[in-house]
Amino acid sequence: MSATEPRITVGVDGSAGSTAAVAWAANIASRRHLQLKIVHGLQIAGLYYGGGMTGIGAATLFEAVQADGERAIADARALAASVDKDLVIVTDLPNDPPVPMLIDESRNARMLVVGRTGTGGFADMLVGGTAASVAAHAHCPVAVVRGRHDSTDVPESGPVVVGVDGSPNSEQALAVAFEEASLRGVPLVAVHAWSDITYEDTRATARILTQPETLEEGEQRLLTERLAGWQEKYPDVEIGRNLVRDRPRHVLLEESETAQLIVVGSRGRGGFTGMLLGSTSQALVQHAGCPVLVVRPEPTK
Repeated sequence: MSATEPRITVGVDGSAGSTAAVAWAANIASRRHLQLKIVHGLQIAGLYYGGGMTGIGAATLFEAVQADGERAIADARALAASVDKDLVIVTDLPNDPPVPMLIDESRNARMLVVGRTGTGGFADMLVGGTAASVAAHAHCPVAVVRGRHDSTDVPESGPVVVGVDGSPNSEQALAVAFEEASLRGVPLVAVHAWSDITYEDTRATARILTQPETLEEGEQRLLTERLAGWQEKYPDVEIGRNLVRDRPRHVLLEESETAQLIVVGSRGRGGFTGMLLGSTSQALVQHAGCPVLVVRPEPTK
């Protein structure tokens, strides 16, 4: 395969969350007959620049960090190979900070996969915002592999769930979600929570308060219209609908406890202008009970 051929890329660091991400990414790559690329950012320069470390001290640190990185890569490669012995696996161990390295890797990836937590090269993955930053800036969909009850127990059963709000980014998420459901042979649940008034303007809020029945009919029509074309394209996918008057993140977090995958756009119709990662996708990345696939808007031609 060429360096620019689409692949599944996974960031590793040796943590339990990273291990779960590798196994999940290997399964995805195997199912799609794609190359799997395993990457680990050493970020050695950041460890001792300005710290006065020279000579033997710096060399010892370099060797220790490099050995840890090589071990993480080797363990991840062995795990991925155990998932599929015929899987084509490549690795990289650059001396780069994790966020810019992963964003750069996303240029040639069909999907970028990271774990729910991290250590070493991916320290404080969620607390420090690494996963959110990657999801906000990547050039391909980003999967954050999470398990039930904030663990690494990643579910393998249940439907694919997609958030629908009628925005262009939501349409892109729908396309990805239908493909995922079809490849997995599971139902797709389309969730449309239509009264997230947190980001609605004053006039819309007033309509929600004064004309709920009329609004609900309109939102039902929106969901039906958005699903119509996809039902024809993927006749093998059984579709369920969940139309509720609630905030999207509340409903999707609840759905994540029985789903095997949640698919959302990076930001929807209610987000602040210029916000790269909306409140719903941010909440799911940090708290969902299953893997979350965040779909970025396609570049403007």
